[in-house]
Amino acid sequence: MPISSTNSLAVGFEAMRANPLRTLLSTLGVVMGVGAMVSVLSMGDGVERFAREQIERTTSLLGISIAPTINTNVDGQFVRRDDIIRFTREDVASLGAALTGAKTISLISSGGSLASFDSADAPRGFGVMGTLATHLTDAELTLVAGRFHTDTDTAVVVLNERAAGIVALDSLQPARAVGRTVRLNGNPHRVIGVVSGGRQVAPIGAFVPVDDAARAIAGTRAPDITIVARDIELVEPLRAEVERWLASKYGEEWKARARVETNRARVEQLNAGMGIFKLLMGAITGVSLLVGGIGIMNVLLASVAERTREIGIRKAAGARDRDVLVQFLAESVAITGAGAAIGVALGLGIAFATAAIMRAQTSAPVQAAVTPATILVAAGLAILIGLVFGLYPALRASRLSPIDAIRHD
Repeated sequence: MPISSTNSLAVGFEAMRANPLRTLLSTLGVVMGVGAMVSVLSMGDGVERFAREQIERTTSLLGISIAPTINTNVDGQFVRRDDIIRFTREDVASLGAALTGAKTISLISSGGSLASFDSADAPRGFGVMGTLATHLTDAELTLVAGRFHTDTDTAVVVLNERAAGIVALDSLQPARAVGRTVRLNGNPHRVIGVVSGGRQVAPIGAFVPVDDAARAIAGTRAPDITIVARDIELVEPLRAEVERWLASKYGEEWKARARVETNRARVEQLNAGMGIFKLLMGAITGVSLLVGGIGIMNVLLASVAERTREIGIRKAAGARDRDVLVQFLAESVAITGAGAAIGVALGLGIAFATAAIMRAQTSAPVQAAVTPATILVAAGLAILIGLVFGLYPALRASRLSPIDAIRHD
């Protein structure tokens, strides 16, 4: 008689219960394969998240800069433009209202300066950055002593710890630099604070108010606007929003008057590298699933041989070839489904245990990341293995002649 899909699954689970040892051995490969895949992918997601956090903190992958074009090409000669854009705090506020994926928006003017100290014999080269008062939090700087500058301060400077140690003549107590005077580009600036750390791509020795940058930096040009995206995937959509904002403010000629720059190539390299890593690890662990599939095929072939008379009787009673095919495929899927469920639990346990060991041994804050995609991929592949490797035994059973099958000894 015809067998419904629900009845086929019931028959499949019944066959599993009838031969518990054989079922255990046949699902063992699937359990190990799914467990290995889930643990590797979960750890891979966790390591990727940790790597992204470190890369985002120490590089400019999330950064988008809007720089005014200073020169224009006239008959092969570069000539300084008369209509150089000078971005202001109002532009920063306008961008903040227009952008949806920005973490921070800064107005920055940076360059080099010759710095001389009360305690130094000769000027030293310094990297100096003119910033808004929000730069302390935007760049994730830590205030060691004193305070950061405000937008209304003039002739003041905030030093990093190394520069402050030089000014204070004591690298172990850089806070002593607060209150002293530093000459930047020949102009005196009072040290009001000392900072450390931060998300800086290049070493910056001193921070001054952006409106005061012309006095502190040699050859200061018009300030740039620097935007940091919340996530790497938001960099390109955010760039498109920035270009729309420029077009609305300066018209289509903005392309000749400003440059929008990102580290797109490095972002693509990061994404490609992470993708290749996951594919490689998934392929390696997928071999275990293939081995499990071969085991399931062998068990089902043995089951077909043992139940030949049963198959013949069912076909003689009206079961169609399709019904027998579905029955054995359902049995194969039932076996792989049970193995996948156990394997997912095992894999997650291994992933969390491995992450705990890594944290204990390296002090790196690595966590296993469990995503629905990982579970679905592992479970889906297990079921696919069941269908693929169960197809040949199921076809063999469905093609048996009822008379020959009944007469089988």
